[in-house]
Amino acid sequence: MADAQRSASISVFFPAYNDAAAIGALVATALAVLPTLTADYEVLVVNDGSTDATAAVLAELARTHERVRVVHHARNMGYGAALRSGFKHARKELIFYTDGDGQYDVRELTQLRALLTDGVDVVNGFKIKRADKLYRKVVGGIYNWLARFFFRLPIRDVDCDFRLLRRRAIEQLELVSSSGVICVELVRKLHTAGYRFVETPVHHYPRTHGRSQFFTPRRVARTVFDFCRLWLRLV
Repeated sequence: MADAQRSASISVFFPAYNDAAAIGALVATALAVLPTLTADYEVLVVNDGSTDATAAVLAELARTHERVRVVHHARNMGYGAALRSGFKHARKELIFYTDGDGQYDVRELTQLRALLTDGVDVVNGFKIKRADKLYRKVVGGIYNWLARFFFRLPIRDVDCDFRLLRRRAIEQLELVSSSGVICVELVRKLHTAGYRFVETPVHHYPRTHGRSQFFTPRRVARTVFDFCRLWLRLV
């Protein structure tokens, strides 16, 4: 990697909710990968009101690794709120985030970083093959199609939370969503502001611990409501 690219500092953050079984390995992988990309980096975890042992796992990680920081929400505030906290507390020039459940390989950050060249502001992954149950694949496909159609998004997989972007781009936005709709809001507002996207395929793996917090009637209903409200606000 060119010296100019290596000089850019990077914040990696993970939104986590009841991810005690997975978050330690994710943080360890990030700490192993980041020195190959830059000398100036940090790892941030946003604990969104977890009720399992996530807080204890994170306390030990922060105690033993000086580059690890933790932000705690007193209660579960939603995926969007966790992302907004991550963006707010990230200190470096570049920001990368992915979910804390371990369904993406943090090592693939290296291919995103290689694509963030001059003139590119956001590198977005898209899943080569979604490693979920059939009903989740169907719902995810419908959601992606609706988001692209109604919001005219410049990427194929807004539901792929594997993104690297420039902090200066985020600082120009006011994000308000607290649910998973924040990803649509983020991409739409970045695109409207004129920031340039590129995409790259990334792997998606089966969940090995716990279960998704999204696919409950209450959360699905909240996402549908927020999706419609966001369309009325932005489009």
